[in-house]
Amino acid sequence: MYKSLEEIITAEKEQNLPFWKLVMKEDCVELDISEEEAFDRMKHMYLVMKESDAAYEDNLMSRSGLVGTDGKKVHDARLAGKLVCGDFIGRVIERAIKMGESNACMKRIVAAPTAGSCGVMPAVFISIQEEKGYTDDQMTEAMFVAAGIGGVIAHRAFLAGAAGGCQAEIGSASSMAAGAIAYLNGADAEGIAHAAAIAMKNLLGLACDPVAGLVEVPCVKRNVVGAVNAMTSCDMVLAGMISKIPPDEVFDAMRAVGRNMPENVRETGTGGLAATPTGVAMREKITSL
Repeated sequence: MYKSLEEIITAEKEQNLPFWKLVMKEDCVELDISEEEAFDRMKHMYLVMKESDAAYEDNLMSRSGLVGTDGKKVHDARLAGKLVCGDFIGRVIERAIKMGESNACMKRIVAAPTAGSCGVMPAVFISIQEEKGYTDDQMTEAMFVAAGIGGVIAHRAFLAGAAGGCQAEIGSASSMAAGAIAYLNGADAEGIAHAAAIAMKNLLGLACDPVAGLVEVPCVKRNVVGAVNAMTSCDMVLAGMISKIPPDEVFDAMRAVGRNMPENVRETGTGGLAATPTGVAMREKITSL
């Protein structure tokens, strides 16, 4: 596994191989499988994401009653032309919410990289494939790009909210998605790294404060923020902007910020929104059921 994005940037130049293939080759070594097997495994994961998106049930509520049916509300508002962000971003928002709700309703999802952030990548990937007409094979290549970014983040920082706050979950998913769609739009390894860095910078310090300790409120809606942030971060790089702080240093900063976060905003359900009067009342109501 690569330990830095700088390593991948250097390898791309030296080996004249794209980011995704460098990551796939590392995957083959780590799992002792062929390139064909590795590609098929990743493609299957992407196809499961699409199946999960299609399997959303708009009448389901989570057992707690805190989330469910909001995906349909956004869907209906989008079709009615009510959304300020328009149809494309509306689809991204809709899918992010739907996947988060499906997770809370115990339906099949792909943790990418975690269950709490499962809506970010599918919302971005499926919507952009739908919009731009990319093939499933191209999307699989993008999945490898996202995996490479996630691997570096996992090595240098965290992927779990309990360890580093929601910046480690939604932030990492957003970073992975931003780099992946930058690749789809022609960015080289350096551009991919800057898109990932900008996305992460935008979410540094995000608390993990689930109401009643459930991955529902505010988690589902934060998937929307992560997905849209990935899109805007990618666009900044495509316009020629870069992260003034080197990408690997951004991930190191995320680790430092996470370590400095108090425990009550690291997935304990005892601080932040979970500790508000309404958050406490929700918890008490759920625990009394």
